[in-house]
Amino acid sequence: MNVTSIAYKNLKRKKIRSALTIGGVAIAVAVLVSLLGFDRGYQQSLAGNIDKMGYQLLVTAKGCPYEAATLMLKGGGGLRYMEQDVYDKIRSDPRIDKITPQLVSTVYDPDRLQGQGGFSMYMGITDSYLELKPWSKFKSGQWFTSETAEEAIMGYEAAEVEQRLVGDKIFIPNINKVLTVVGIFERTGTQDDGIIFLPIKMTQQIFSLPNKLTGVGIKLKNIQDIGKFEEDLYNEPGIQIISMAQVRGTILNLISSAKVLANSVAVIAVFIAVIGVVNTILMSVFERTREIGVMKAIGASATDIFKLIWTETILVCAAGGILGSVFALLGSGIVEHIIKTILPYAPTGRLVLIKPGLLLAALLGAIVLGIISGIYPAWRASSMRPVEAIRTGE
Repeated sequence: MNVTSIAYKNLKRKKIRSALTIGGVAIAVAVLVSLLGFDRGYQQSLAGNIDKMGYQLLVTAKGCPYEAATLMLKGGGGLRYMEQDVYDKIRSDPRIDKITPQLVSTVYDPDRLQGQGGFSMYMGITDSYLELKPWSKFKSGQWFTSETAEEAIMGYEAAEVEQRLVGDKIFIPNINKVLTVVGIFERTGTQDDGIIFLPIKMTQQIFSLPNKLTGVGIKLKNIQDIGKFEEDLYNEPGIQIISMAQVRGTILNLISSAKVLANSVAVIAVFIAVIGVVNTILMSVFERTREIGVMKAIGASATDIFKLIWTETILVCAAGGILGSVFALLGSGIVEHIIKTILPYAPTGRLVLIKPGLLLAALLGAIVLGIISGIYPAWRASSMRPVEAIRTGE
């Protein structure tokens, strides 16, 4: 007796019921795969964003350190300003390998995004910026001609959105300043792609922020000196120093707390799917009581009946696992878009990372789910007595 073939035909006899059960398993698998993919993708994107900042420590004006770091990760505005004297004072510290000052500002542009409006982001930098981020290469053009030149270097995406080339002019709304594009960076896959860079002294003049900075990025010669370095700057008035490694750990801890709730939802979805599978197979067994009795009467053993019902359950769950994996793959882009819409300060890069190993694990998990779910219905069917089953099914 070809158990798999008979089990498949039995499932086809009730197509709508089988399809709904498979769909329930598929939804549970898709939710679970998407959550696990998000967990992996978010951590990898966050780590990549922090590593690509090029520095280990960030000095900002006093305020909420994690809000400040998150805004800096996204290149955001709204930060408090600190005096440039802070940078002038700490840059001579012999423990520092590389250091760069930054001044971030945003301007609302009503013509941005084809008239929909949006914020354009400007960042004042010095040539030390490229020392901390050596992967920032020019797609075209070159560096500023001077520290006070009315020039701009555009990130890859900023140039794409504005449709600008080297030599073009860009206008800063509300400031009434026209700048010449002298360079365009290659795509880096970070927040820098959407920023317009200016010489820092020119930025201070344009935005009327003389001797002001929003942050100072620092990379030490020896990473073991971070603790002592932070202690030495602790009593400096008006500033705070943030370890990017600590920020990453804190953000991941917050995400882990939210992940517990999300995983609870996934577990509930899986539990509901199990109940649905057991209910469907049990209904099938009760409807086929007489048929099972006849099969036993003509020679089918209890083991044969058990295998048949068990195989039906496994086929349902395996089909649900495959379909759920496909749903997760096809919907990962939509899920990622929703996450980035809900979380405006989410890191750049792929937030939902679904790899073949995860899909294989999901499929194996669905099969195990079928193995467990099918035990009771298969036992009920195999334990029926032929005469009673035939009589009950009449």
